[in-house]
Amino acid sequence: MSYEVLLLGLLVGCVNYCFRYLPLRLGVGNVRPAKRGATGILLDTIGIASICALLVVSTAPEVMHDTRRFVPTLVGFVILGASFYKTRSIIIPTLLSALGYGLAWKMLVGL
Repeated sequence: MSYEVLLLGLLVGCVNYCFRYLPLRLGVGNVRPAKRGATGILLDTIGIASICALLVVSTAPEVMHDTRRFVPTLVGFVILGASFYKTRSIIIPTLLSALGYGLAWKMLVGL
């Protein structure tokens, strides 16, 4: 096993952990009536954490081989994070980030 694979696994694991841990620390006073306590917050963040982990693992090899994919991937991450922050749902942000990646890739290749 090469060190790049190990490093990528550690990076994805740390980011995934932060996506699950930080909402518990940052949203302690912000409790929704439908979901109470740390368990509700933890269950809310599992979707975004798993989507981001899958996105990093699936795009890292492509970005390493073709550096033109970096900007569209970054656009996808930004759209995913911003739209999840606004909607608190994972369905629409996932679709929007795929659309944003596709449009950014098309604009980049079209130039």
